[in-house]
Amino acid sequence: MSRSSAPRASGATASRGKPHTVRIIGGDWKRTPLQVLDIEGLRPTPDRVRETLFNWLGQRLDGWRCLDLFAGTGALGFEAASRGAARVLMVERNGKAARQLREIRERLSAQAVEVVEADGLKLAAGLPPGSFDLVFLDPPFGESLLSRALESSATLLAEAGYLYVESGEPLELADAPALAGWQIVRQGKAGAVYYHLLQRENHE
Repeated sequence: MSRSSAPRASGATASRGKPHTVRIIGGDWKRTPLQVLDIEGLRPTPDRVRETLFNWLGQRLDGWRCLDLFAGTGALGFEAASRGAARVLMVERNGKAARQLREIRERLSAQAVEVVEADGLKLAAGLPPGSFDLVFLDPPFGESLLSRALESSATLLAEAGYLYVESGEPLELADAPALAGWQIVRQGKAGAVYYHLLQRENHE
């Protein structure tokens, strides 16, 4: 399959050319580098954004069930596993990126991590409602995936679960019918990336 016809990597656009890495920020595998493959559409969540996100979440995720629907480099999912998550399901449609995720899982002996090579939206449609405590949504920008991903993901979260969203513009809940009854509890911006942490209203 030629590069032009290959699926773009999910999750995340790195600059073309020289390979580079991101690193796991905290937990058991703190400072472990993760290579960023030279694949169109691959845009890993920056280190400082992940540091902010896990400050919001409280550092440790012991026992949490997590879904990384557009896994890409695996930076978000491996970060969650490093911090004690009981289950991390990583979904990646690009074969090369999925293979790298499996290699990292084996190298780290990350038993809580499961890697599935699949279309994230199709896979999410078959998952049981309420089966995750945290869902990461970091779809490739410019592919009109976010609205569909929000619709698929909202039902997958437990009552007090969190939804993390990265996008190329601020998330407007009024424009997202699937998020009726949700609120943005934290948000920030880094370069061209807007990031948001959401939770249901009155979840207690």
